[in-house]
Amino acid sequence: MPTITFSLEDLGKLVRKKITAKELDHLVEYGKGEVKAFDEKLGEAQVNFDDTNLPYLWSVEGFARLLRGIIGNERGMPKFTLKKQDYRVVVDSSVKQVRPYVAAFVAKGEKINDYLLRQMIQLQEKFCESYGKRREKAAIGVYSCGKIKFPVHYKAVNPKSVSFVPLDHKKEMTPEEILENHPKGKEYAWILKDQKKYPLIVDSNSEVLSFPPIINSNESGKVKVGDDNFFVEVTGTDEDTVNLGLNIMAQAFYDRGFDIYSAEIRYSDKKITTPFDFNQTVELNFEDVNKALGLKLTENQIKILLEKARYNVKGNTISVPNYRKDILHTVDIIEDVAIAYGFDKFQEMPLQKYTPGDTSEIVRFADKFRELMVGRGFQELMSPILTNKELMFKKMNLEEGEIIEIKDFMSLTFSSVRNWLLPVMMDALGKNKHYGYPQKMFEEGIVTVKNKDKIEDYNRLAAVIAHNKMNFTEMKQNFDYVMKSLGIAYETVDAEHDSFIEGRVGRVLVNGKKVGYMGEISPQVIINFGVEVPVAGFEINLTDLLEAMKIVPKLKEKKK
Repeated sequence: MPTITFSLEDLGKLVRKKITAKELDHLVEYGKGEVKAFDEKLGEAQVNFDDTNLPYLWSVEGFARLLRGIIGNERGMPKFTLKKQDYRVVVDSSVKQVRPYVAAFVAKGEKINDYLLRQMIQLQEKFCESYGKRREKAAIGVYSCGKIKFPVHYKAVNPKSVSFVPLDHKKEMTPEEILENHPKGKEYAWILKDQKKYPLIVDSNSEVLSFPPIINSNESGKVKVGDDNFFVEVTGTDEDTVNLGLNIMAQAFYDRGFDIYSAEIRYSDKKITTPFDFNQTVELNFEDVNKALGLKLTENQIKILLEKARYNVKGNTISVPNYRKDILHTVDIIEDVAIAYGFDKFQEMPLQKYTPGDTSEIVRFADKFRELMVGRGFQELMSPILTNKELMFKKMNLEEGEIIEIKDFMSLTFSSVRNWLLPVMMDALGKNKHYGYPQKMFEEGIVTVKNKDKIEDYNRLAAVIAHNKMNFTEMKQNFDYVMKSLGIAYETVDAEHDSFIEGRVGRVLVNGKKVGYMGEISPQVIINFGVEVPVAGFEINLTDLLEAMKIVPKLKEKKK
C-alpha cells in the first residue's frame, strides 16, 4: 500500500481548483485511496493508495491528472507532446543476460525547488520499490543532463574493470566494492547475485552515470535544487515495466510544464523510441456496462464517464493512456466507469433471497481434528499459503515436481503455492531450535496440488514431534488417539518416501483409500533444516479422508 506525501496547495494548482482537506477525503476515493494524515501547519497530506496496479497515482502529478478528469477540468486522454533531438542510448549485447532493457528521455524546463525535487524522488522510489519489485524488475535513474555527453552507452562490464565515485561517497569504488561495502550496494546486491558481469551506463566521454539498479555516480547522478535539464532512464528485466515506468515519469514532468525530448534506444537487433507508445485499445460493448453495473446509462453518458477516467473514446474503441498498463479485460474499463460515476450514487437494492450461513462440512470435520490435537499438547501453527520450491522439494530430500508458481513474485521466499504441510513444520522446528524440547506442533490448512493440467485444493493436517528419543511409536500413539476419538478405523502399510527414514514410514489407508503418510523424518531432511534432534511426523489429506469415510465397504457373501 504505497503512501505519498504532497502539499494540498500544490495539488490544487495542478488540478486548477482549490481543494480543502475535507474535499480531499472524498476525492481520494476516486483513486482507491484514503487520507492517512494531514498536517495543517505544513498543509501537507499523506495518502495511502490501495491499488498497486496503478503506479501513476503514486505522485501528486498523477493523482491530480485523474482529478482533472473527475472534476471536469479536462476530458479524455491527457495531452502529451514529444519533441525530438539527437538523444540516443546505445545498448550493448553484453547486457542481454544481466539486465536487458532500457528506456530514456530528456526533460527541459524551469529550475526545480526543494519541494519538486522531493516529489520527483518520491515517485522514483515508490515505483522502484513496489511495482519495480525492489528495483529487480525495473529501476529509475535521474541525472542532471548538462553534465552528459550523448550518445549514452548501456553495457555490462567485469566487476573490477571500472571505478567511479558512487552517490554521496567520496572515494572511487569498483562495482564489486560497491556491492560489498556501500549501503545501497549491500541492500540490493541480491539482484545481481551470481552474475559474472554488472550493468553500467556511461556517456560518450566514458564518464560513468550509474551502476543500475544499485547507485548513481556522485558526479552526474546527483540532482540538485536549481537544475532545469534532466536525463531520465529506466533499466530492468521486463520491457513493458521499463517502458511503463519511463512513461509515468515523462507524463509527470510534462504535467509540470517541462518539454519532453524522446530518446532512440538502439539495440543490436532493433531500434525503439521512448517514451514508448503502447497504443493499447479495447473494444467495449456499451450494453455490457449497464449489465455489469445495473444502470441504465446512455451511450453518451458512458462516453463522458470514460473521458472523465482519462480514456479516449471513438465509437466502441477505447484508447488507454500510455501511463497505464493495468487494463487486461473490458471489466477493468467498466470498473473505471463505475468509479467515475461514483459509488455513492448507486442505489440500494432490496434483498431478493434469504439464505442462512453455515460452516462447510470439511471445516467442521477439520475443527474436530484441531481440537483433539490441541488436547494432546500440540501447538497450532498458521503459516502463509505462499512458499518456495526449495522448501517444498530440495530441503525435503525430494526431486522437484509439479507446483503452482507465482509469475511475478515479490520475493523468492514466497514464489510458489504450498503443495503439502510437513515442510512448513520442519521449517518451524529449524527456526525454534533455541527453545526447549520436546516440541509438538501441527497445522491444518489448504494446499494446492497440480496433477498435469488439473489443479485442486485440499484440506490437510500435518504434525511433528521433536526430542532426543523421538520415534515412530510415539507419533503413532498420538495418531491412534485422534483417529479412535473420532471413530475412524485405519491401517498403515509399508511405503517409500524420500522425506522419511526407509523402513520407518507407512501409508495411512481408510477404507482402502490412501489418505496420508506417517513416519520418522530422514536425517538428511533434519540436517537440511538445521534441526538437531530426531523428528517424527504425519500428514493426512482431510478432504480425501472425509470422502473415504463415506465409502461403505461391500461385505463378501459367505459361501455356503
